[in-house]
Amino acid sequence: MRRHVLGVPLLLGLLYVTGPAPAVHAADAWTAGPAAGGGTRPDSNGRPYFYLQGAPGTVFEDTLSIVNPERTPRTVTLRTVGARGAWIALASRQVRVPARTRADVPFTVTVPATAQPGDHPGTLVAAADGREQRTEVRLRVSGPTLAALSVEDVRIEDGLIRYALVNRGNTTLTPRVAVRADGTLGGELLRREPREMQDLAPGRRAELAEIWTDTPALDRARARLTVTADPGVREEATATATFVEWGPGLGLGGGVAALLAAGGLGIVRHRKRAAQETCAAQEEERG
Repeated sequence: MRRHVLGVPLLLGLLYVTGPAPAVHAADAWTAGPAAGGGTRPDSNGRPYFYLQGAPGTVFEDTLSIVNPERTPRTVTLRTVGARGAWIALASRQVRVPARTRADVPFTVTVPATAQPGDHPGTLVAAADGREQRTEVRLRVSGPTLAALSVEDVRIEDGLIRYALVNRGNTTLTPRVAVRADGTLGGELLRREPREMQDLAPGRRAELAEIWTDTPALDRARARLTVTADPGVREEATATATFVEWGPGLGLGGGVAALLAAGGLGIVRHRKRAAQETCAAQEEERG
């Protein structure tokens, strides 16, 4: 639904909606977040972020509440960050919140008529007394959406399995990552059940790592990452590494020889199994 932008004078006139702050401990500091009762997707604890959805050209209105439970006034500075910060217009960039009151700061989000469908995240940042509090503005522009994800730069090094996740679509994804590593000698070396990662906005790249401290002393390992996300995204990527732990009785030649022996043993076992299967087939034909 299209909404009209409020004029700046009216916005400024609505800036303060004062009232008693919630009961808090004396040590609690000021907070900033979505005003109660507005927008969509509220939960039992209120709105953890702003969620807005509409077609290109829509103008949304919402309110950021700043609560000061302390006994002294606080001056809070506001700004926007992210690629879509330019779409957000705040009624004021600086707000003085009296002691034990709340200040409501209206703002608008204007979606350009040329905006592409999909998710366009932004962030409102409130700063005072040397600290910041960030509130997400999750904006979805109506239209065809594409969920796509890639797993890149997988490598095993320094007790870590490093990798990157890249959101190649136009919707925000919540990836789930499962990890498994198998060795030539030791079978399954590592298994991690799928765990949920932080949301990944369209076009974003996240550099991540899985801790793997109990790596084998002597083996060639292959790690496999399986990444899934709703709706219907599934990607896999692998990396290999050779582990040789040097010691008094094992030099370079010994380590290489051991790995070659392991590989040779695998070949011998494979050939022996194939020969056994061939003999069994010939006996069946004779019978």
